Amino acid sequence: MSTRAFVIAGSEATGGAGLQADLKTFEKLGVYGVGTITCIVSFDPASGWGHRFVPIEGSVIADQIEAATSAHNLDVVKIGMLGTPETVATVAKSLGGQAWRHVVVDPVLICKGQEPGAALDTDTALRTDILPLATVVTPNLFEARTLAGMDAIETAEDLAEAAKRIADLGPRYVVVKGGTGLPGDDAVDVLYDGQDITFFRAPKIGNERVSGAGCVFAAAITAELAKGASVLEAVSTAKDFAHAGIVGRITTNAPFAAVGWHD
Repeated sequence: MSTRAFVIAGSEATGGAGLQADLKTFEKLGVYGVGTITCIVSFDPASGWGHRFVPIEGSVIADQIEAATSAHNLDVVKIGMLGTPETVATVAKSLGGQAWRHVVVDPVLICKGQEPGAALDTDTALRTDILPLATVVTPNLFEARTLAGMDAIETAEDLAEAAKRIADLGPRYVVVKGGTGLPGDDAVDVLYDGQDITFFRAPKIGNERVSGAGCVFAAAITAELAKGASVLEAVSTAKDFAHAGIVGRITTNAPFAAVGWHD
């Protein structure tokens, strides 16, 4: 029987991030992926490639989750972009209908197509309803600063402090991604397991962010957990996998590159 993993996330029309990147990652790592779409994000080429954000109605999201979990025996799920408080509530209620071996949360806090007030309401709902369900949460620097209530994260030690603060919100493991945002030659991430801090380092590949890198990282963790890896093993594999994807990034007509792989 094939190993299976579930993802609940937004659709990103260029294919470089969101549900599309998640499912490609699952496949690349030998896992059969099942997905529920929470919203549709497209970029507007005629307006500086700004975000266009369209949420999916809550009942439609619930229907998708019901169908996926009825058709497949799913016990590992990644949660990506939710986008509205209604979506957060719908997903939390649907996930509460069964036991999950692992829940991986990539906490997408802000979509540029949203009004700031709506985004803040979504952030609050995510903290309250989703983070306590998480086995692993994988914030980037901006998300970590917001969730941890820190003014700045500038060192590896700051990453560790942020991870400890975020753990107080309920997740069992916290991975804070330094990416290109910290000084130095390495992209540094930290894993906090409630007691110990583990650092992961890889050489930076340029200093520009690559679209979908965070999605791929969290999806790779999800795939490895589905296959039975420990959280430490899953994060280590995901770090290497995402790094390889950045090395093999794909140039597009948009003003950003997307994660890719060389076969």
